Amino acid sequence: MKRLKLAVIAMFALLTVSNVNAQDENNPWVVGFGINSVDIRGKRNFGDLVKDGIGTSDWNILPSISRISAEKYLEDGFTLQVAGSLNKIETYLKPDDSDFLYYAIDANVKYNVNSLVDMIFNGTSQYFDPYIYVGGGYTSIDSQGAAMLNAGAGFNVWFNDNLGLNLQSGAKHDFGDKVRGHFQHTLGLVFKFGGKDTDGDKIYDKDDACPETPGLAEFNGCPDTDGDGIKDSEDACPNVAGLASMNGCPDTDGDGIKDSADACPTVKGTKAMKGCPDADGDGVTDASDKCPKVAGPASNGGCPWADTDKDGVFDKDDKCPKVAGPASNNGCPEAKPVITEAAEAELKTFARTILFNTSRSTFKSGVTDKLDAIVKIMSDYPNASFVIEGHTDSSGAASFNQKLSNSRANAVMGYLANKGVASSRMSAVGYGEDSPIDTNATRAGKANNRRVEIRVTNK
Repeated sequence: MKRLKLAVIAMFALLTVSNVNAQDENNPWVVGFGINSVDIRGKRNFGDLVKDGIGTSDWNILPSISRISAEKYLEDGFTLQVAGSLNKIETYLKPDDSDFLYYAIDANVKYNVNSLVDMIFNGTSQYFDPYIYVGGGYTSIDSQGAAMLNAGAGFNVWFNDNLGLNLQSGAKHDFGDKVRGHFQHTLGLVFKFGGKDTDGDKIYDKDDACPETPGLAEFNGCPDTDGDGIKDSEDACPNVAGLASMNGCPDTDGDGIKDSADACPTVKGTKAMKGCPDADGDGVTDASDKCPKVAGPASNGGCPWADTDKDGVFDKDDKCPKVAGPASNNGCPEAKPVITEAAEAELKTFARTILFNTSRSTFKSGVTDKLDAIVKIMSDYPNASFVIEGHTDSSGAASFNQKLSNSRANAVMGYLANKGVASSRMSAVGYGEDSPIDTNATRAGKANNRRVEIRVTNK
């Protein structure tokens, strides 16, 4: 009994003062309480060892808490485990078998298999942690103690972040005859603790990007005060829910301009109008536009300037607001020429093609087309007045030529009058042979001198 008390005291002292191992990075400390079973090995051949390891007929179990462990996480999946265990050995391969006190103090290095799986497959279970271990310790049976080499495997099944079930099985190899090698199996509860969570958001400081401010797991522990899915550090409006496209700021009217920069936050508008509407696109917001549906300049309150004569010159700038005129003449009509130079040239050309029968004032055939063209020109320029001149060559008596030229001029004027040209706009005169334009010494010259001229008298 005295030995049992000493062993118990030693285990608790070890648990209290040892730098024990861990389970993971967030909760670096683990303690465990449970029971253990010791199975003393018999023969050393492989078959008997396997049979002995899985058999239960000679397992030694103390029906109470008989194993205490403490662990400290190191790094990269490695953990240091220190454990103390008690047992009562009822079978020990001695002729005088009787109950013997068993106690052991072990230090093992564990490797979490999930660390290797995570490196290969980038993902492991959060609830099932298998491991393997090697180590050594001191074991005493029947007051005979010896150093032992330990190796084995186990796993933890975690019920939550802190509580789990542990099952471990391993072998202890002896180096002499004081303590025979044996198997030891343990079952118990394990408790993780020691993770630091300064802000109390259930995200350990190690993984918390904002360790002093409560936050959310999806933002690595950083807060999202307004709950808009954008963490505060990236939210331009952290206290008001908004849109990602607006850097976390609201856009109540949905016009693509955040409310803080929107002069009309509840009505859709344009960026050019700082978020306010401009229905007619005249650059004057609807609220300030006296004619919101009709474009107009800001200087006229958003209404168009009046243009009474529709000549494109606003009344305010039109010196003739009731009469259409070009902007180049300040909205007043420009004085049109009585007749254009081109039209006057055409009259001259057509007039010289008017041919008469010899020594008569009657027209040759085909001349009426030319006369009709002259009628059209005179009709196009109703403000123009004309004089129709008759001319002859020098053949014959001058008195006859004078009379003939006068008759021919009147014949042309009479035709034009019959076609609608007002007689008041025309006069006829004959010049006989007095105004030649060519020589009368040749036939061609005489032909040029026999002509009709039409002149504009009021250019």
